[in-house]
Amino acid sequence: MDISNSNMALASTDITIYSTIREIIGASRTDQFSQVVLIPEAISSFGDQDVSRAQLSMSLFLVLYADLLERVPHALKYFNRRHLEEQTILLDHGAVRSVLSGRNGKLPAGEASLSRILIPLGYFHNHTYPLPKLRMTGRSYTHLDLPELIPQYFVSEFHPEKIEDDNFQKAVLNVIDSSIDPLDDQTLEDLKFLSENNFLARDRCADFLSNAASAFARQHEVPNIKSYETLLTQSSEMAWIATEGNSFNHATDRVRDVQSLAEQERDLGFPIKDTVEISSSENILQTAYKADTISRTFNTENDEPIQKDVPGSFFEFITRKKLEDGKLDLAFDASNATGIFAMTKEIADID
Repeated sequence: MDISNSNMALASTDITIYSTIREIIGASRTDQFSQVVLIPEAISSFGDQDVSRAQLSMSLFLVLYADLLERVPHALKYFNRRHLEEQTILLDHGAVRSVLSGRNGKLPAGEASLSRILIPLGYFHNHTYPLPKLRMTGRSYTHLDLPELIPQYFVSEFHPEKIEDDNFQKAVLNVIDSSIDPLDDQTLEDLKFLSENNFLARDRCADFLSNAASAFARQHEVPNIKSYETLLTQSSEMAWIATEGNSFNHATDRVRDVQSLAEQERDLGFPIKDTVEISSSENILQTAYKADTISRTFNTENDEPIQKDVPGSFFEFITRKKLEDGKLDLAFDASNATGIFAMTKEIADID
């Protein structure tokens, strides 16, 4: 059952949000999104020449969601089923991983590579979540203008120094030290303008969104298979970063009853998590598909390319309850996050 929300609705393909991303994600996907993805009514206007940071934020998330659908077959199957059944999806958040290291090539270390985009778009650092079992720290970024309606980001940093193993440390550097900075000078200027003015001119939006979206990808060179296998012995999260970089680790549908949905997906044969994660407050309930299996290229010691099946990204489901003041609980939970992150330790067969 869909969530009734008077502030969210399906929107025409002609709204500014869709017109700015059509050339990036294609007319067909844009048309599908307009029939499935709920959009905040407050930013569903047409023909805006000054495109607000809220509109740009929603647009960027849709571009990243479209990319995830291309990479995650079970997420696409779920989307297609919602489309076929004339049901909707309310995007809650996307998760991204990073590495906090002083040797990260030309890429800013850790979450700074992404927060430099999110903050000018109107996001603020909401909460910090220590993830000691994963040797990571997670941070939520929530939008200032429409906090309950524009999807959040959960940005995590891996701390390689937490694993005291010289071979592991060398493997991390072998992977990330070749990182490039994908943002061009014009995008950096756009981000500065956004920070000062809270909008961009319409004719800059497509190029800006395309380049900003490229930051949510792998920025380092094809990893060495020996380095990958070394990382995998100590941290499946760092091994995942080696192949996927800063790509969306997962995107999330906010649903009314995640328990019922999990049972439904299990009955349909989808690779859903065995349990539902429940926060200590009992306000946040989460589950997810196992990560889809993907084939990635690695280099051997002789610089010969080989293919290996590894865990890719996945799709998540969340139920959020309201706080006593009537506002939606936008928090995350460290224990939940640890359980959800385990989805990339197991891989799902693609049927």
